[in-house]
Amino acid sequence: MKKTSREIDHYSLEDFLPTSRREMKARGWDELDVIIVTGDAYVDHPSFGAAVIARVIESMGLRVGVLPQPDWRGDAHDFTRLGRPRLFFGVTGGNMDPMVNHYTASRRRRSDDAFTPDGVPNARPDHASEIYTQTLKHFYPDVPVLLGGIEASMRRLTHYDYWEDALRESILVKSGADLLVYGMGEEPLREILTLLIKGVPFSSLKTIPQTAFVIDRNAPLPKNKRWEDLQLPSHGECKKDKLSYARASRHIEEESNSRHAHRLLQEVGDKKVVVNPPYPTMSTEKLDAVYDMPFTRLPHPRYKGHSIPAYAMIRHSVCMHRGCFGGCAFCTISAHQGKFIASRSRKSIIDEVKKITRMEDFTGTITDLGGPSANMYRMAGRDESLCDKCLRPSCISPAVCPNLNTSHASLRELYAEAREVKGVKHVFIGSGIRYDLLVSEFNKKADAKDLEAYLDDVVKYHVSGRLKVAPEHSVDSVLKVMRKPSFRYFRSFKQMFDRLSARAGKKQTVVPYFISSHPVSRVEDMARLALDTKELDFRLEQVQDFTPTPMTIATDIYYSGYHPYTEECVYVARSPQEKKDQNIFFFWYKAENRARIIRLLKGAEDLARKLLGK
Repeated sequence: MKKTSREIDHYSLEDFLPTSRREMKARGWDELDVIIVTGDAYVDHPSFGAAVIARVIESMGLRVGVLPQPDWRGDAHDFTRLGRPRLFFGVTGGNMDPMVNHYTASRRRRSDDAFTPDGVPNARPDHASEIYTQTLKHFYPDVPVLLGGIEASMRRLTHYDYWEDALRESILVKSGADLLVYGMGEEPLREILTLLIKGVPFSSLKTIPQTAFVIDRNAPLPKNKRWEDLQLPSHGECKKDKLSYARASRHIEEESNSRHAHRLLQEVGDKKVVVNPPYPTMSTEKLDAVYDMPFTRLPHPRYKGHSIPAYAMIRHSVCMHRGCFGGCAFCTISAHQGKFIASRSRKSIIDEVKKITRMEDFTGTITDLGGPSANMYRMAGRDESLCDKCLRPSCISPAVCPNLNTSHASLRELYAEAREVKGVKHVFIGSGIRYDLLVSEFNKKADAKDLEAYLDDVVKYHVSGRLKVAPEHSVDSVLKVMRKPSFRYFRSFKQMFDRLSARAGKKQTVVPYFISSHPVSRVEDMARLALDTKELDFRLEQVQDFTPTPMTIATDIYYSGYHPYTEECVYVARSPQEKKDQNIFFFWYKAENRARIIRLLKGAEDLARKLLGK
């Protein structure tokens, strides 16, 4: 029965997918078709990947259960509490890469976990997908395991592991999983389930797009006349020669961003990893269908009395689209979600806003109406046939593609409709806005009036006093490697933001994000960044040290010392001391850092004087 008004928080246990035998029996089930094992708490919300995948499986008429954060220590019998699934186990490390979740950029263990009840740490192991799969194979060696999620997706081929400071082979090899779905997995999952329902053996699922698997090195490749193959340097070659690894990383990025990608092959010892090309970007209708599934938008009742920090942040938020065409060198989004934007319909988004207004704790504020980059909604190429041939990793670096339609008109209309929903007092944009798209001197083909009108709406209605944007650095040589625009465009944006805020009679500030120790950045560059932000009267808050994460170009530069596209040597701050030396410039204004900064700038006294004074 459809729930209305304030009833939305009064779901019964049966409205959630089962997490125990008792809950299975309440449904009259003695066996599950699929069991999802996740490193996160089970939150039935479209922002949690395990919940989305579980609801997709349910929509196919199958019985699915969720095993959240099973205890892998000791005898690990927690993995058996839902029994043996009829079809397969689906395994994900969680919404966030477990290693990033566990460790800081300096490799220190974090004291909390936002995806665990009450933020308690150590509820999942390091390399969770790997450990979960190995444990499941111990108890159920004949049951297939399907890997998915960000951890597996970014480790589908040879990758650098920052925490071990070593190259690792595909996660498929070490984990023993039978199949891997990379990226946003609804489309390949539906095809997998369709074939399994028809009786096709799991071992025969070798030609499904957006999947990866392992075969013997000399075994014949599964036949697919539509795909061409690309042989990558082997895992052994990558370990022996860092330039070979850099070349492989370029191929992987290009194929991840291509509409007509090759099937990728990589030998690992006597095995071969096969990565099938991705599905086309999801249509609006298919994406709407995902968000229209019967999510309760709540944590499972097993967590009653506990708070899940990550859920508290997104409870009243709405995701409008997927994908990002920014192509930032340090970011995993395009490699996971793709650079082409998949957008929901306005109706689907507004329906979700209305659903949020019926939640018991809703007080009138939509905390985020956004996406990976909040202002890329419905943006695409004017001539799609040109996009079909394009291999650019970024549509806006080093310059905005002249074929890219960056109109913000649809966003402004959507914002206006969301503001009018009964019960909504505020609609904030919590996701990062790509500020460079709003600067007409950078985004030259855009309508300057459209860009200013969009920012004017944001300033008037959608900022809670502080707007977060990400210039990342201020030195052109660093920004070029980052694939970010010149800092002068950030200055232009800030001037426009300040002008429009003043016109609206509001005192609002821009909060910029910056990164230290990014490949090519040196101590002198950080000093210039500190000086540039000092001139703009910033005391920086949103800062971080570069953390190398698998399958990004910046990480591959960090490990190899080569830029994959130019094959030129690149300086990298690798040692803990070098990284600390760069990070300290974010806090140049603290008296305790003064003497150290002076020592670091020996030979560049002009910079030290400008930054610190006499």
